[in-house]
Amino acid sequence: MKRSEAEILQEYGPFPGAAQVHGVTFDGRNVWYGAGDTINAFDPANGAPVRSLDVAAHAGTAFDGKHLFQIAEDRIQKVDPETGRVLATIPAPGRGGDSGLAWAEGTLWVGQYRDRKIHQIDPETGAILRTIESKRVVTGVTWVDGELWHGTWEGDESDIRRIDPETGTVLETLVMPSGTGVSGLESDGGDRFFCGGGPSGVIRAVRRPKRPR
Repeated sequence: MKRSEAEILQEYGPFPGAAQVHGVTFDGRNVWYGAGDTINAFDPANGAPVRSLDVAAHAGTAFDGKHLFQIAEDRIQKVDPETGRVLATIPAPGRGGDSGLAWAEGTLWVGQYRDRKIHQIDPETGAILRTIESKRVVTGVTWVDGELWHGTWEGDESDIRRIDPETGTVLETLVMPSGTGVSGLESDGGDRFFCGGGPSGVIRAVRRPKRPR
């Protein structure tokens, strides 16, 4: 397993009225994050707030190219990002113990915090399609270029790890500085991860390692 120090490229926030960062996602232009009672968006080019939706947002956030998906307590809400309207809800697999959310290959991927699992679920019904076991608490999930990454946070230790989506084997770890946690995780599709900072209210951009061609 490859292990290295995470390179923090930039910090955003804390933002007014957002004491917590739960889930994080990226719509190709703006970064969205769950902040408890709202889902907020900012421009990563300058950190300027862009939007705020009055939607319950207690854990992971995802974007499928058209809609936001947001964990609220024991359910996953499908949200219109233009109006903030909740269009549908499905049960969350962890029944309130869910932590990360990602969209990939037409399905949702949901982290289960204390059970140390990641579930692939049907976005229409919430049915579990498969489960990957993790060896650490899962605090955020993202797919990029066929790679599955998730955040962890236990005590003062936190990291971002790439795992084999078939076996759950840890392939690579980016270690965050002590006291710097990851509460939500999303890739920008390029060389950055956006990492929620929990009660710090901060979102950090972390360099994604380049793959040899």
